[in-house]
Amino acid sequence: MTNRPLTLMAVHAHPDDEASMTGGILARYAAEGITTVLVTCTDGALGDSPLGFRPEDEDHDPNHVVAHRHEELLESCKILKITHLEELGYSDSGMIGWPQNDAPNAFWQLPVEEGAQRLVELIEQYQPQVVVTYDENGFYGHPDHIQANRITKRALELIDSVDKFFYTAIPKSELAKFSEALEEAGEVEAADDLPTDFGTDDALIGAIVDVSAFIKTKRAALQAHGSQTDSSFFLEMPEERFEEAFGREAFVRVLDRTGTGGVDDDLFARLR
Repeated sequence: MTNRPLTLMAVHAHPDDEASMTGGILARYAAEGITTVLVTCTDGALGDSPLGFRPEDEDHDPNHVVAHRHEELLESCKILKITHLEELGYSDSGMIGWPQNDAPNAFWQLPVEEGAQRLVELIEQYQPQVVVTYDENGFYGHPDHIQANRITKRALELIDSVDKFFYTAIPKSELAKFSEALEEAGEVEAADDLPTDFGTDDALIGAIVDVSAFIKTKRAALQAHGSQTDSSFFLEMPEERFEEAFGREAFVRVLDRTGTGGVDDDLFARLR
């Protein structure tokens, strides 16, 4: 049982990651009166522009993208009722292999110690009991996701006030639902092309949180990031199918100072 107000901190790479990866828990815990802190590491400059231009297009304006995605992020935070938003403002590194990976100001090039120190300051400020970010592979190999993992892990080596640390995950037993959703949307090739190592072994899952009561909120937060999600087939899915695919959010337990194993149904189990 903690003496300080219950607080969740989610560390994400780009504007929109908070909605797709943790929109359910952010909405649920906010509704329960828990303080929620979102840390967004990059400016999202290498996302699609609101006019649909891709980063490789001549008319793609990174400054316009950054400004637009910032407004989308603010709207998503409003929908999810996030208590505090912290934007670190590092430059988007792009997908693995892009030339922007090597830009001196890219998040991917940031010394881990420097990024970790900024997170330590935020952890000291907000005093979260629970911190969530991606796994070591950044969920699917995105450089900025991997870097978010690295700076978060290092920050938690430097400070011992956090009680629990989790990675976002999709249990392998749940992947069938995603394949069915892809096939239903006519994305048969995409379903067939899911990497064989995609997903997390069920034995590694430390928490599965039911967020079905907040599925409309999660969907609305995704829709708020329209420049990135308007073409997403997930948002074209019927509500029932969307809930089947996204009504539970799973996590790998990395650190738990409460000392209990098993699969929790609450990231704040034994802390209330």
